[in-house]
Amino acid sequence: MKLQETTKEEKILYEGHILKMHVDTVVLENGRMVKRECVDHPGGVSVAALTPKNEMLFVKQFRYPYRQVVLEAPAGKLEPGEDPFEAVKRELREETGSEGKQYFKLGEIFPSPGYTNERLHLYACRIDSTGKQDLDEDEFLEVEKIPLEKAKKMVEQGKIPDAKTQILILRVLTLLRDKKI
Repeated sequence: MKLQETTKEEKILYEGHILKMHVDTVVLENGRMVKRECVDHPGGVSVAALTPKNEMLFVKQFRYPYRQVVLEAPAGKLEPGEDPFEAVKRELREETGSEGKQYFKLGEIFPSPGYTNERLHLYACRIDSTGKQDLDEDEFLEVEKIPLEKAKKMVEQGKIPDAKTQILILRVLTLLRDKKI
């Protein structure tokens, strides 16, 4: 098996400021033609920012698709051509007022590969203090510091449903256990 699909036609349904949605006609390796619904996304970044006491910075904000307030790691989308490392430093500063030091790249994740090409670049860093936020005009969020062990329990209890944040918490705990951060 080659596990490949060949695009024969792309029909754009919507092209907005952030997302592009399209339905593609593709040919499977057995020759059968099927439709694929896709959402193109510019990608994003997220960071586990740790205090000297191994508390992690979180932001609480209303997430419209879920119609609820979500507790999550600082994150944001990539601007066209933007370097992920520069983007994560920018997002941390804007959302929490913090400057990171000792950054650690934790790789990329595909949040929902069944319908979007979004890639999230994950980082961890150390911070000494927090300062004044520099939020976008449409951002309203609160910063919280939570000890990592407590955050892990919150994941286990279903109190942190955000996938990128769960991954960051668990990866950083592993790095701390192995004394790599």
